[in-house]
Amino acid sequence: MDHVGLKFSVFMIEILRFVGGVGLLTRDFFKELKGRFYWKLLSEQIYQVGMRSLPLIVITSISIGMVMSLQFGLGLEKFGGKMYVPKLLAVTILREMGPVFTSLMLAARVGAGIASEIGSMVVTQQIDAIRALGTSPIKKIVIPRVLACLITLPILVSIANVVGNMGGLIIGATELNLDPNFYLLKVLTTSSIGDYLSGFGKTFFFAFFIAIPSCYFGLNVKNGTKEVGIATTKAVVVSSILILVGDFFLTKLFWIVEKL
Repeated sequence: MDHVGLKFSVFMIEILRFVGGVGLLTRDFFKELKGRFYWKLLSEQIYQVGMRSLPLIVITSISIGMVMSLQFGLGLEKFGGKMYVPKLLAVTILREMGPVFTSLMLAARVGAGIASEIGSMVVTQQIDAIRALGTSPIKKIVIPRVLACLITLPILVSIANVVGNMGGLIIGATELNLDPNFYLLKVLTTSSIGDYLSGFGKTFFFAFFIAIPSCYFGLNVKNGTKEVGIATTKAVVVSSILILVGDFFLTKLFWIVEKL
């Protein structure tokens, strides 16, 4: 019992340390946005985060759209409701599946990359060298990565929404025998700007949920290369949990805003 209590105490201390550390890193991020800005580093990170993630996002989005279209079609066919597949799929992708799955994919690819890259820089004392040269690691390391996530994630989600609905259209036309023109017309006429903005607005929060914890775990690597792997795992797990838990509260928030 004492052993379980000790483990629980250590777990709670880790959570408090993480919350405090992420809070301080977020404060430093906003504080150091002023002054000199490294545009070249930002453009490099936009390429690494956005362009290199695009093939992964396109493949997962079209697969999700095709699978969901098939599942909705098979379920609704029993009740003669196949014509509702375009509307259901479009709203589901725009509000939830597009932003959440794209963010989870980005957390797996980019979050892990950020944590391991920064962790390796800490181990090889590159961060200390940056400080010794009188430059802030926050400006050179953290700000370009966080801004790159904030810029690219909304764009990737917009692409995922279009590609996901295209996947649904392909299955609707080939497997569910729905007319492609009818499918497209239904998507365009039944989806509202509110559906799109509800999902799009979440992406800015999800970008923070990915970038800040990943930078935090990378910067806090202390015991050599072995801990780089642990920091990478923590970054992916914590980012994914924050995205999924945060999605509930953000959905509730946008639902309240839409009712005003």
